[in-house]
Amino acid sequence: MIMERREALLLPVSPWFIAGSLISALLLSMLLGFSQAIWLPDVLAVCIFFWGIHQPRRVGMAIAFVLGLWMDVQQSSLLGQHALSYVVLSYFAFSLHRRLLWFPIQEQMIQIAPFFILAEAIGLVIRLSTGDDFPGWPMLLTPFLETLLWPVANFILLAPQRRAHDPDANRPI
Repeated sequence: MIMERREALLLPVSPWFIAGSLISALLLSMLLGFSQAIWLPDVLAVCIFFWGIHQPRRVGMAIAFVLGLWMDVQQSSLLGQHALSYVVLSYFAFSLHRRLLWFPIQEQMIQIAPFFILAEAIGLVIRLSTGDDFPGWPMLLTPFLETLLWPVANFILLAPQRRAHDPDANRPI
């Protein structure tokens, strides 16, 4: 079957760019965590899920676990709460990465929304099982905001790979 839409070939991604994007997402999540607003999206979860789909051999469950522990320590939450959520996200990203990349962005958003909901539900169940109070209904906005960040993450994180290596009039690829 011939694909109807044309997509540019992507250049290989630099491991330094992956590390820099994960560290930037970690720092942004830390800054958003200081505001104490429970409805803010988890940018690090979106970044881990993105790289788990696009580079599953480089960003796996071990990196997700370490970054999750880092977020747990930074937010003074139960140790392993974010780590478990990020590992579950990384697992589903790895298991669906071949199928998910065939779809356009809008259909990807529909398919990844349940995983962000699951990750938020895992964190909520862990908090409630340890005796914490229900954080409130605005927390239900978090997975939907993370889903809305998906096209932004695709645009920003794939931008360095879209540039032409040696563009000229005879070789546009």
